[in-house]
Amino acid sequence: MSRKGLLFIAFWSMTCVLLAQGRIFTREDTLRGSITAERAWWDVTYYCLNIQVDLDSQYLRGTNTICYRVTGAGQTMQIDLQPPLVLERAEQDGQPLTIVRETRSVYHLQLKKEQVPGAIETLKLWYRGRPARARNAPWDGGFSWAKDSAGRHWVATSCQSRGASIWWPCKDHPSDEPDSQTTILTVRQPYDAISNGRLRRVIQNADSTRTFEWHVQNPINNYGVTLNIAVYAHFADTFQGENGVLTLDYYVLPENLERAKRHFQQVKTMLRAFEYWFGPYPFYSDGYKLVETPFLGMEHQSAIAYGNGYENGYMGIDLSGSGHGLSWDYIIVHESGHEWFANNLTYCDFADMWVHEGFTSYSEGLFVEYLFGKKAAEEYLLGLRRRIVNDSPVIGPYGVNARGSTDMYPKGANLLHTLRQIVNNDSLWRAVLRGLNRDFYHKVVSSSEVEAYLSKHTGKNLQKVFDQYLRHTRIPVLEYRLKKGQIVYRWNNCIPEFNMPVKVSLAPGKWLFLYPTTEWKIMHVPGFNPKSFRVDENFYIHTLEVKE
Repeated sequence: MSRKGLLFIAFWSMTCVLLAQGRIFTREDTLRGSITAERAWWDVTYYCLNIQVDLDSQYLRGTNTICYRVTGAGQTMQIDLQPPLVLERAEQDGQPLTIVRETRSVYHLQLKKEQVPGAIETLKLWYRGRPARARNAPWDGGFSWAKDSAGRHWVATSCQSRGASIWWPCKDHPSDEPDSQTTILTVRQPYDAISNGRLRRVIQNADSTRTFEWHVQNPINNYGVTLNIAVYAHFADTFQGENGVLTLDYYVLPENLERAKRHFQQVKTMLRAFEYWFGPYPFYSDGYKLVETPFLGMEHQSAIAYGNGYENGYMGIDLSGSGHGLSWDYIIVHESGHEWFANNLTYCDFADMWVHEGFTSYSEGLFVEYLFGKKAAEEYLLGLRRRIVNDSPVIGPYGVNARGSTDMYPKGANLLHTLRQIVNNDSLWRAVLRGLNRDFYHKVVSSSEVEAYLSKHTGKNLQKVFDQYLRHTRIPVLEYRLKKGQIVYRWNNCIPEFNMPVKVSLAPGKWLFLYPTTEWKIMHVPGFNPKSFRVDENFYIHTLEVKE
């Protein structure tokens, strides 16, 4: 295994240990992670973020204009901005507002104008400072300040873990997305500044700077907003997709231009596969971009961060160990899969992050299936199980801006793979995946809503399955005793009333479902030979033959 692969495994193990140790939550965690009274009465409709970046001093000056709809009674507004950045000033209708700093990262604005329910209002914020550096991007949020091979600045942001307020002031809660956003970035020449959506214009300023104005026409989650600065080479293409022509834009370091033109041909295959499984790419009006970054990758909406070194696999390794993960670039596939599960369909609380990562890790297997067939996909997804540690529940604590176990990636994928076996109808399963992206199009959702949707549209009561795999750490054990002519079986090591069906073979090539509960059941099978008994390995369970 490569040195990079060993470093990844070390990081993964360290993360699991830290999660297992637990965490003490503070008042700031609650203010960040919950719908406080100061957040509840207003709904963001639009952000206009305007930033000047001094590359040499790593300093920001900026404003954020917020348009919002008044949805209830309130005169105090919560704005989030993390130190060392400072919120300097706030105005509404030209009138300065009183700013009260509640905690390190939370400010309260005292509004003077009466906030009338139903009204659309606007205010403007001014801020400045040197933003926090990402210590280990993208897992630790902040700015990445790097240099390319020619010694020129190369800058990018990543902030899912620490929140968008680590680099711009906003309502930093996933439940409230703006309907659209404009991001205006000013940098000195010859640097380019890339953000989400489409480039509206570039302004040449008298002070040897340039201003890049980007606009997103669709709702966007805060952590999906991005800033990328470098001397970039740009090339473009188009993809004929389910909703027509999708523009493809690529921004890479000049030294990698020819390499990128070859390697990024994978993008069209990825888009065909995911449109097949999940429905149309969700952001045709904003286009699709890959932007080369000094860190591994991130699912920034319509501007995917790419830093996998133009290698297949995950930095050259196959996370599944099956061999199938070395035939495609993990970052292109995984991070782009988030356009459906994260950017189109977005969690409303950080605790439900599995909705992003479980489905997107599962999408890797579906991509393998699209290329190489169902057997290869099964081998890939079963290979991911070796990374499951079952240290803590996949769903984290609500209302405190905390996620669950990193098992949300491989365990979430294998939960969904198990559900497909229960459904036992591939056409229906694909229709349900497409239906999720259609019926929750550009919406924020909870895990409970996704769970209810899957139960309803598969026609299966899956609640106990979700509770077992998402809210507990034990893996259910199918206990069984085999006798000539009968099978005795039950579930153990599981939650009360766990009742997941499981597929077994009683003769080569012949499968049927058992319907175990936590109580012993007996199935009489005349002529059954115990030596032919086999449990379908695609179910994420353990088995134990109980000897008499």
